[in-house]
Amino acid sequence: MICSSDNQKSSILKRKTTLKDIARELDVSISTVSKALKNSEEISTDTKEKVQAFAKLYNYRPNNIAISLKNKRTRNIGVIIPDIVHHFFTTVFRGIEKYANSRGYNVIICVSDESFDKEVINMEMLANGSIDGFIMSLSAETQQKNDFNHLKEVTEQGIPLVLFDRVTDEIECDKVIINDKEIAYAAVKKLIDSGKRKIALVTTDSYFNVSKRRAEGYKAALADNEIPFDEKHVLTLPYRGIAKTKIEHFFNENVIDAVLCVNEVFAIHCMGMIQKLGMKIPEDVSIIGFTDGLLSRYSVPSLTTVAQHGERMGAIAAQMLIEKVETEIQENEEETYRTEIIEATLIERESTI
Repeated sequence: MICSSDNQKSSILKRKTTLKDIARELDVSISTVSKALKNSEEISTDTKEKVQAFAKLYNYRPNNIAISLKNKRTRNIGVIIPDIVHHFFTTVFRGIEKYANSRGYNVIICVSDESFDKEVINMEMLANGSIDGFIMSLSAETQQKNDFNHLKEVTEQGIPLVLFDRVTDEIECDKVIINDKEIAYAAVKKLIDSGKRKIALVTTDSYFNVSKRRAEGYKAALADNEIPFDEKHVLTLPYRGIAKTKIEHFFNENVIDAVLCVNEVFAIHCMGMIQKLGMKIPEDVSIIGFTDGLLSRYSVPSLTTVAQHGERMGAIAAQMLIEKVETEIQENEEETYRTEIIEATLIERESTI
């Protein structure tokens, strides 16, 4: 028999009861709850009775779309990325596809185009029994809104999800990231060691978790080398489109001898503006970007950059997801999640001394 206080019952009934709620209340795994509700022979009679009674008491209603996804093995993986033309995301996708194909899985890719609505639609479209799990990087609008209910819907039903690069602590799932703070620190330290003292940061809004961590590394390197942080030396640019006038104004108004940019596109535009204003790279201004793409390799001068090892990130994400898909959580076994941190590499080229 299940006993519960009126207050406890009231708090649960205010929102839709999920498998995760039942698992938490009964101290069993989500997989155990799911099997118990289906009368699986793998689950003891006592556990099945407790789970079914609790579900009935709290008027649990299954998410039919998510259940169909969980029960039907398709050997397809759904991948949702913010931008298909960005070098980093294309390399991650290459890594996902290469590893998944080697394990006998196909990959279906959707592009959110940095839109929250498109991200939600893509997830709903794929979560109809056509895939076994998701790999994704959060869109700009999703991070800005700080709304992850569409992800919670999936994870609370036990559907495997792996987030990469742009992640959130709000969701319990496997994640793959690089050591953003540490590599940004190392990049700024290189600039300082070459004699640079007036170092600018060109970044996005801080709701991008990767930009926030890179800014933390930038500030820490300045502090450890007794260089005062100056808010005027931080240029925040929109993630869509390049505000050339804003970049020009920034370099006209500030005496800068080095720049750390949080992505490749920002770095290339800053290099062009610096040269347009009559300064030489790297003699007058050194510059370091992120993402070792074609722009970095073939710019003039070539760009010193942080290699994020996207293909390796994609392969690890695919491996983590397939392990979750193919591993059954046993009764009373707690589901665990891990975050893999890839060590980024600073590739030195002509834009630094």
